[in-house]
Amino acid sequence: MNRALKGIELRYVLTMQLAVHGPATIDELIEALNWHRFSVRGRQSKAISDALRWEIGRGRVRRLGRGRYGPGYLPRSTEHRIHQRVLALRQAAGCRSEVGN
Repeated sequence: MNRALKGIELRYVLTMQLAVHGPATIDELIEALNWHRFSVRGRQSKAISDALRWEIGRGRVRRLGRGRYGPGYLPRSTEHRIHQRVLALRQAAGCRSEVGN
């Protein structure tokens, strides 16, 4: 069963995905969310682009083109906070780890 993400949880998971794996399209981000057993309610592409727009405003994500995003600047303390929150979300969702599974 997938855990539905919204708000800050969705923003943090997407920001960390881009920070770790580099530039991605909306479709690639949807695929990554599904792989980690997360889901987004409603129209996924719109929810993800809205969440990323918030992060662009904070400089943590960059828009590289239509539907393509990349990592921005993450201060170490912010990166640590986001990383810890994402790890907790993944554990709660019973998601697969980066290696194995």
